[in-house]
Amino acid sequence: MTIVVGNAAARAAFAAAVTGGALHHAWLLTGPEGVGKASFARAAAVDLLAGREGRERTEAMITADAHHGYRELVRLPKDPDKPDQDIARSIVIKQVRALQPLFARSLEPGERRVVLIDAIDDLERAAANALLKNLEEPPVGTVFLLVSHAPGRLLPTIRSRCRQLRFDPLGDAEVAQVLRAHDPEMQDDEIAALVAVADGSPGRALAFAGLSIAALDRDLAAIAADGDPANRVRTRLAKALSGKAAHPRYLAFLDRAPALIAAAARARTGPALRDALDAYDRARALSAMAPALSLVAETTVFEMAGLVARLAPDRRDG
Repeated sequence: MTIVVGNAAARAAFAAAVTGGALHHAWLLTGPEGVGKASFARAAAVDLLAGREGRERTEAMITADAHHGYRELVRLPKDPDKPDQDIARSIVIKQVRALQPLFARSLEPGERRVVLIDAIDDLERAAANALLKNLEEPPVGTVFLLVSHAPGRLLPTIRSRCRQLRFDPLGDAEVAQVLRAHDPEMQDDEIAALVAVADGSPGRALAFAGLSIAALDRDLAAIAADGDPANRVRTRLAKALSGKAAHPRYLAFLDRAPALIAAAARARTGPALRDALDAYDRARALSAMAPALSLVAETTVFEMAGLVARLAPDRRDG
């Protein structure tokens, strides 16, 4: 079952529109990525379509892509035989045009159909223009739920035809609630580490779930504490995070190291602060550059750990 946490004001505004009989035909769900916009949209679609079949059966049908009144547009795999790899850069016009049979079907009194697009930011220009025609002349009984992480980049004509619902980052307790619902057996230290990674985004936290973020943080903290003078920790990390299988955890390391340096900088003043800020600038640049340039993971991890080591008391190398 879809778990929707936080953003009570947005959820209440939508519920009031549904119960008040003033349901707009197009809703633009805006806010940072990973804060629950798509989860809310799918839960809302279930509520709108439940009818005689009931919520549980409707949700099962939507999950199985078997509900005649629901369509969801997302970026598709380039190769249908490899659904987890090589996702297309855009939602294409062919996908928007494929909605026409849905719109052509006659509805019974009180029946609805729902189109969810996650995310509308991903529509290619021709697809956006095709969708605009449907928003300008909405098919009877159709509700569009349009997820957007960057509404300012959308066509103004699309924005003007939608009612906006703003979703904000969640509090730490709410992020932890989502994580516990996702995995009731997750350890408290791992939840705490993922909450720190999340920055208010449960989606971001879940992307790092299962990567032992707490252990990474402990190793980074150990390096920051004493500088790892014998290079034992950084050498172990460099070997452990190299190789294809370790790539997701390697990316998590590139994210956590600059964050740890930034957190340390906030507690410093004078020369120590300047050193920490310089280390942070270098770490942030390395974090961005390494994946883009396909730098060797083992070398990159060793270099990044050296920047963290600069946080150690009286350490000035690196």
